[in-house]
Amino acid sequence: MTISVENTLPSYDNLPDACIISLAEYGAIAVHGAEQSKYLQGQVTCDVNTLTDNNLLLGGHCDAKGKVFSVFRLINRQNIHLLLQPKTSISQSLAELKKFGVFAKVTIEQATELVFYAVAGKKATEILHQQFVELPNSLTPVLQVGSTTIVYLAGKLKRYLIIDEAKAAEKIINDFALATYSQALWNLIEINEGFPLLAPETVASYVPQMLNLQAIHGISFTKGCYLGQETVARMQYLGKNKRALFSLKSKSANNELITLQAGDIIEQQLGANWRKAGDILASYISDDGIYYLQAVLASDIDSTTNLRIKNHENSALSLVELPYNLAE
Repeated sequence: MTISVENTLPSYDNLPDACIISLAEYGAIAVHGAEQSKYLQGQVTCDVNTLTDNNLLLGGHCDAKGKVFSVFRLINRQNIHLLLQPKTSISQSLAELKKFGVFAKVTIEQATELVFYAVAGKKATEILHQQFVELPNSLTPVLQVGSTTIVYLAGKLKRYLIIDEAKAAEKIINDFALATYSQALWNLIEINEGFPLLAPETVASYVPQMLNLQAIHGISFTKGCYLGQETVARMQYLGKNKRALFSLKSKSANNELITLQAGDIIEQQLGANWRKAGDILASYISDDGIYYLQAVLASDIDSTTNLRIKNHENSALSLVELPYNLAE
């Protein structure tokens, strides 16, 4: 069964009322076994003991120095804990989890049998009701319908994840008869929602607070010890963190062809000069020349600061309001 994917890249303001997004570069680490919760509890920033079949946790997996390997959405599907995340962050996180997993009664592997789609847009709920009577919501964000897991993602834009094995998922998607877009559109939405996107170049580069995990409720400060916990706690209680994750957008359409990648530099103007302000984590360029960026910058930066992409003088950027408070 083949699903045709649109090759257009709309701007955020011109997103369709409802669309399908093929998450070909999205995946999951599966953790299962008698000690799956106990083991994960000592490895990640969120409180795994609060996970149920119907809730969703956000979290990070860090090294011993508190640097983040991956940022994930954690669900329980058919008694298996799934850490949902881009495939770009799975490899190193999986290797580290397996390294310590040999001492616990757990099996840790990539969930290669599963595929992921998203239904997004202001009419996403209406579209899903064409096939599903009951849907997840903000109070019950995870719902199992037969073999299919549906996950509701709260935010500026309505989004649902559809998770299943390929044959079942593709039948659901084809029956919607909606335009299907590439994962680039998902990245655009994640950028605007302020959800961290890590690439191989930025894995193990930042502590959780630099990626706003505390602001999206991805860190438990009461759960006890886990890998990197000392650094995370010190950042929180001693006020040592001076950086944060921001969403940015070009101030005008730009016809200059720019190829961006993770690790590219954002500059800020200081008098007559320009100095490094931070690093790009992810980017999206719409067909009409609007740039959307996710970057780690100084936490005290504000909307009056002149920003641009290094080596591109005509790439003036503005901050996009995040859907959460950085002070949380």
